[in-house]
Amino acid sequence: ERYREELERQNERLDRFASLVSHDLRNPLSVATGRFEVLREEAGVAATNEHAEAVDRALARMDDLIEQILTLAREGEPVDQWDAVLLSSVTRGSWEMVKTDSAELRVVDDMEFKADPERLQRLFENLFRNALDHGGTDVTVTVGALPDRARFYVSDDGPGIPEKDRESVFEPGYTTREGGTGFGLAIVSEMVAAHGWE
Repeated sequence: ERYREELERQNERLDRFASLVSHDLRNPLSVATGRFEVLREEAGVAATNEHAEAVDRALARMDDLIEQILTLAREGEPVDQWDAVLLSSVTRGSWEMVKTDSAELRVVDDMEFKADPERLQRLFENLFRNALDHGGTDVTVTVGALPDRARFYVSDDGPGIPEKDRESVFEPGYTTREGGTGFGLAIVSEMVAAHGWE
């Protein structure tokens, strides 16, 4: 009961935060993006101008950060729609949604369990993107059932997470990659918690 009440309080805070991000940051960003386009056209600045490219990148990065923060806030809501899912199906479906280049997916066992299928797919997509970002385009990702057949794992043959970073990687904003947002694994952590999993 205490855990449920704490989750409700946390979700209320996240909802308020999401509203703030959505309204108070998205609106000025939209204005800045639109005005920059007008200014560039009026001044006749080429799209290849290094300063214009830098502004474009900065605006796109801000938009990406806002989207990931909103996703993080939304994914913390407890799951209320449970359906039976097959590990192999949701894994392969998620893999197809990610640009994987020469990376390889191995599904070594299968299991059926209950989850929110849409959130579970996004969970896998975030894990796969993280593996590709840190393990390279030729990384091999393996998904399978743990020996108790009640839980599953996702692993890859990339460089791994340094021991000192293992607790921090799930914190919002924490990243070891230049240009990373640090929200991918935080979103995964929120989705896991929303299912009541560890």
